[in-house]
Amino acid sequence: MTEEPRLDLHTIRIVRAIAEHGSITAAATALGYSQPALSQHLRRAESRLGAPLVLRVGRGVRLSEPGRVVARHAGPILAALTAAEDELSRLVDQATGTVRVAAFPSASSTIVPALIARLSRQHPGLHLAYTEAEPPEALAMLAEGSIDLAITFSFPGDPADPHADLVGTTIVPLFDDPVAVVLPSSHRLSHEHTVELDDLAEDAWIAGCPLCRGHLLAACGSVGVSPRITHATDNSVAVLGLVAAGVGVALQPRLALEPLELPPGARAHEVLPASDRSVRAVLVRGAESVPTLGAVLATLIEVTAARRQDSQRNSASLQA
Repeated sequence: MTEEPRLDLHTIRIVRAIAEHGSITAAATALGYSQPALSQHLRRAESRLGAPLVLRVGRGVRLSEPGRVVARHAGPILAALTAAEDELSRLVDQATGTVRVAAFPSASSTIVPALIARLSRQHPGLHLAYTEAEPPEALAMLAEGSIDLAITFSFPGDPADPHADLVGTTIVPLFDDPVAVVLPSSHRLSHEHTVELDDLAEDAWIAGCPLCRGHLLAACGSVGVSPRITHATDNSVAVLGLVAAGVGVALQPRLALEPLELPPGARAHEVLPASDRSVRAVLVRGAESVPTLGAVLATLIEVTAARRQDSQRNSASLQA
């Protein structure tokens, strides 16, 4: 059982008011209490303290030595409380502070810059601290509390989906990111608008990060193809360079291609069967009610909302 504190803020306010106004009646009026209610609180406080806070002198009162101690500390205590209330009010009303975010590499040059720019306009008192991390690492960071929000992705039917065993989190879908196949310009299928995976059964493949590699294996496996992976890099610029050099073919999400210019020796095509990856925001359940984190999440949804509408159009415009 928790022991009742010997001194509380209500008592501090009462003692300070008595010191300022010179009587219990005047203090009660200033604080908006009845005189009997204030006197009763004083008696309870004095009982807890084991010492009088005021001394009755004739028809008036004066502070005792313990009362003067309380009055002397009342100013700094109440000033600190007011400052804390003001700071909390600013946090709640206009979202100020720092939110720690992690996202995968292809979001670093697309989603994240747009998010930071919009936040700086809409919430100038809010700072975003960004770390680049693939989804498994970002989700581990969220679980250990080193970040507040993770921007991640997953592929349909991925048995190694790092989101599968999450507990105590909220997952917010953001948009679907189409996957293209990138072929050398000299490839026999380079003039086709759409390329089927089973037509690439004999080609050498360039794989990406572990999740992307798993997606490549699953996508090819769905059409009975076992891809021959000869190189691996999660650097999209390097992937395009290898493809342009005729080293192999590769699957690349549109988001990874968006900020890049395809080199002359490479072409991007729609691919069948389609297997778009799902981009998500993940946070601890209930954390969205924190004003700063709620502001970042809402802004992230704004930034990515257009991608829901134009992903099909952008996919259709891939170079054939």
